[in-house]
Amino acid sequence: MTDKKTNNENPADKQQSAANNTNKQGQASAKAQAPKPAAEKKPAPEQKPAAEKQEQAAQPAAAPASQPSEKQGGSKTGAIAIALVIALGAGLYYHGHQQTLSQNSQMTALKQEISQLQSQLQSSLKTSQQETLSQVNNSLQRTETSIEQQEKSITGLQMALAEMKGRRPNDWLLAEADYLVKMAGRKLWLEHDTVSATILLESADHRIAELNDPSLTPIRQAMHTDITALKAVARVDRDGLVLRLTSLQEEIGKLPLANAILPEAEAVETTEVSASVDDWKQNLKTSLKNFSDHFITYRQRDGSVIPLLTPKQDFYLQENIKSKLETAIKSVYREQGELYTTSLAMAKDWAEQFYDMEDPAVQSFIETLEALGQENIEADYPSKLQSQALITDTISERLRQQVKPLSTEENPA
Repeated sequence: MTDKKTNNENPADKQQSAANNTNKQGQASAKAQAPKPAAEKKPAPEQKPAAEKQEQAAQPAAAPASQPSEKQGGSKTGAIAIALVIALGAGLYYHGHQQTLSQNSQMTALKQEISQLQSQLQSSLKTSQQETLSQVNNSLQRTETSIEQQEKSITGLQMALAEMKGRRPNDWLLAEADYLVKMAGRKLWLEHDTVSATILLESADHRIAELNDPSLTPIRQAMHTDITALKAVARVDRDGLVLRLTSLQEEIGKLPLANAILPEAEAVETTEVSASVDDWKQNLKTSLKNFSDHFITYRQRDGSVIPLLTPKQDFYLQENIKSKLETAIKSVYREQGELYTTSLAMAKDWAEQFYDMEDPAVQSFIETLEALGQENIEADYPSKLQSQALITDTISERLRQQVKPLSTEENPA
């Protein structure tokens, strides 16, 4: 029964049993490989009874000869099983080694990606931190600036409020007087208008007089001193001078030019016929000479002759005289007395030289130039106004020194 069971086993089952029990290869191979080598193949199902009868008939005679073959088959099967196990183990090792290498490469790539992400994250964090710090600093600066402006505005409001508290009812008159004095100084030094400066000082004196304050008497005294000094300044009618010079410019084109200027002729002695008969020869010569003078006159002149001016020269002459009058007009406003006098003198000389002195218009033109040349266009103005400094100091003492912040009033400590 045992032999039949072993003959019916499949070779794959034998190999599986050999692989599972590698430590007992000799014993399992002897028991499992007892059938003949020819019986290793599985017979067909319809031939199984005949084969079993042959095996039962031949078993007693062939039993001794089958033992060496069983040993050889078992050793081959074990070797094959060992080789398969080794190949399987090598394949598994190779497969595991390849998986390990791929996993290591994947781990390396993951580590690189992680390091890149970490560096990017750090750089982004640094950039965001810097941007945040810059924004915070900018906001702090704007906040500090706004706080300073608010503090200044608060201080200004406090000063204005304290000033309003310390003012007197008529202080606006003193401030108005200060403004009028300053305007008088501007009129005096910028425009040299002594009349307007005097009127402004008198108006300022009226404002201070309305205050009826004895402590302001020195200011009024200084104002009267300034008014007296301004009235003593020589007043120059600049507008009148300019108008007269402008009218002369318009009259130049109407002046007649002089004819050719000849030197004076020598004096000619006149001879008369005498009543004596003895002088008949001389009387004849005299009569002939007088008769010839009616036709030809001969006069002897010594000196240079100035010819008539051409129309082009006449135009240049008029423009030159107008230019000198224009220079005189500018000198009036600039108070340049020497330049003013020199310009009018040159215009007068040219008019006397090239225009007809017998014409009344030319004579009036030259007389007007002489009169204008004697005008004084310069004046000695005061260098400063005494009342200006006094009224400024008074306002500073009365108004500015009374200004105190509100915090000092609330918290004296």
